[in-house]
Amino acid sequence: MTSKVLERMTAPGPKKILACDGGGILGLMSVEILARLEANLRARRGKPDLVLADYFDFVCGTSTGAIIATCIAIGMSTAQIRDFYVRSGPLMFESSSIWKRLHFAYDKEPLAELLRQEINRSLGYTGQSDPPATLGDDRLRTLLMMVMRNHSTDSPWPVSNNPHARYNARGRKDCNLDLPLWQLVRASTAAPTYFPPEVIVFAPGTDKEYSFLFVDGGVTTYNNPAFLAFQMATARPYAVSWKTGIDDLLIVSIGTGQAPRARPGLRAGDLSLLDHARSIPSALMNGASAGHDMSCRILGACRFGAPIDREFGACLAAAGEPSNWTSPKLFTYVRYDPEVTKAGLEALGLARIVPENVQVMDSVEFVDDIRSVGEAYAAKHVTTNHFSNFS
Repeated sequence: MTSKVLERMTAPGPKKILACDGGGILGLMSVEILARLEANLRARRGKPDLVLADYFDFVCGTSTGAIIATCIAIGMSTAQIRDFYVRSGPLMFESSSIWKRLHFAYDKEPLAELLRQEINRSLGYTGQSDPPATLGDDRLRTLLMMVMRNHSTDSPWPVSNNPHARYNARGRKDCNLDLPLWQLVRASTAAPTYFPPEVIVFAPGTDKEYSFLFVDGGVTTYNNPAFLAFQMATARPYAVSWKTGIDDLLIVSIGTGQAPRARPGLRAGDLSLLDHARSIPSALMNGASAGHDMSCRILGACRFGAPIDREFGACLAAAGEPSNWTSPKLFTYVRYDPEVTKAGLEALGLARIVPENVQVMDSVEFVDDIRSVGEAYAAKHVTTNHFSNFS
C-alpha cells in the first residue's frame, strides 16, 4: 500500500500541511495563489521543476479544494491544474435538462468524466480498459484527505489515504482505499442544487455490499478544512501522530475569496422562510470557516492572515514574541484568502472588476477576473518568508 505515503508520514523532520477551501470555479483564485507559492519555492530551493507535492507532506481539500488537493497529490504542477480549470470550467457547469433542473442546475456527467480522465491520465493510466485509479494508488505522492457529506448517515466524512485509518484496513471488504479516486472527488464537489449527489458502492460484488449517498463537503462545517487536517495529523485515533511545535508542523490554508454580505436595510418582516432558506446555509458555512480559522490562529503561530473581526483582529504571532494565548503554540500557520468586496478589490488595484462576478461558485464566464484576483493577491501577499523556518 502506497509506499510513498508511508515514507512521507514516517520520515523524520518537520511536516507540512496544505488545506484548500471549497468554492466552485472560484478555486482558480486558490490555484493562482498556489502558483505564486510554487514559483517562490522553486526559486528558494533552486529547483525549477519542483511541484507542491515535493514540499507538502499532507494535502487536503473540500469541494473544489478536493480537486486541487488531489491534483497536487498526484504530482501535477500548478500550471497543469490551472489549465485543467480554464479548459474544463465551462464543461464542469454544463446545464442539466429542463426536467432535471427542478432538482439541480447542472449535469454531473461532464464533471465526472473530466475528473476520471484527468486523474487517470496524470497517474499513467492510458487505456479506456484500465481500471480507475483508487484512493490507495501507490503513485499518490502525499497524504491526501477529501471532505464530503454522507447524506445517508447525516455526517461529515473526511476520507483519506492514511494507511493506518480504521476504514482503510486492507482486511476489510469495504476498504476505502479500493474506492475510485475520481468518484470520491466528485462526491466532495456535489454541491446541492448545483449537482446531483454521488452514489458510492462499498464492497461491490461481495456479501457485504452497500451504498451511501454523498453531497458536497462544503455543506458540512469543514468548507475550510485546515483545523480538521490538524486533528487528523495529531489526534490519536487517526494514528498519524505528527509532532507539534512551531518548528515541527506547518499549516498553509488557502481560501477562495471572502466577502461579508452585510444587509444594512434589513427589517424583521423581511425574514421569510424563503429568505432563511437562501441565507442560513451560507451563514453557517461562513461562520464555521471563520471559527476554524480562529482556532488555528489561537493554537498556531499565525504568520499571515487578514483580520477575522474587529475584536479578534488577525491574531498574528510575530516570531520571537510571547505567545498571544495562554499555552505554547502547536504549529506555524498561514491563511491566504482574498477579500472580494468592492474595497478589497480596489486595494488590489482591481477596481474594474464587479465584486459579484468573483463571489459566485459558478461564475465561469468571469474566469479571467477570478484569475486576476488570485494573481494580484498573490503578488501582494504570498511569500515563503511567512514560514521561512521550514526549509
